[in-house]
Amino acid sequence: MRHYELVILVHPDRSEQVPAMIERYRGLVEADGGKVHRVEDWGRRQLTYPIAKMQKAHYVLMNVECTETGLSELEGAFRFNDAVLRKLVVRCEGPVTERSPLFRSPEDKDDDKPETHDSDDDDSDDDDDDTNDAHHDASTEA
Repeated sequence: MRHYELVILVHPDRSEQVPAMIERYRGLVEADGGKVHRVEDWGRRQLTYPIAKMQKAHYVLMNVECTETGLSELEGAFRFNDAVLRKLVVRCEGPVTERSPLFRSPEDKDDDKPETHDSDDDDSDDDDDDTNDAHHDASTEA
């Protein structure tokens, strides 16, 4: 059996169907004797360029181990599902199980809030304001 990485772009209006699609694809792989090593639901993201007049798509990443017949069944399922806008299948050397850099879990979204930095190095900004004020005062006097 060979290892593959699959990235699937799903129509944004069909995002609620993604969990069922993942389970269906997982069932196809496991029915053929394969294994699913990693599944990441990246959620809805902006596309680089429009696909079928869509600006966003729902991204799903799967790392699977399956036979070529299992892979052809998967690709057939992608082809005949009108919710799938694009798919990418890449053969890998071995199983990949760690999280990808693009994956953000709901817990990580809380960490993305902007941080406030309270440092004493902000005095340099005050110096710039004083020079601008001095320049402004000199120009009004003339």
